Amino acid sequence: MGLKVAVAAKGLKGLGDEVSDVFGRARAFTIVTVEDSKIKGAKVVDNPAASYEYGAGPIVTKMLAEMKVEIVIAGEFGMGASVLLKDKNIRAVKVKAGTNVCRAVDSVIK
Repeated sequence: MGLKVAVAAKGLKGLGDEVSDVFGRARAFTIVTVEDSKIKGAKVVDNPAASYEYGAGPIVTKMLAEMKVEIVIAGEFGMGASVLLKDKNIRAVKVKAGTNVCRAVDSVIK
């Protein structure tokens, strides 16, 4: 089964997209499957909480946990989201917003 990495993305372009500066209200998430330190596949999932003013973190965290995601990459994580992710044993990794999604995943799995 491989490692699942979710990247908070600015749009719907998958591996060619850019990392969002926010986690909970990112436009979408690129869910990347990694095996033997190599990217095996990716799919884009709309963020159901993208337009929420409050409470986006718990909704997104629950969705990612149900998808068996183990690592999340974003430009920034709020305090609440960080605690929620930790509770679900999902590792939060900050990278510079605007980083290419594929490059961000590579930097985390190497």
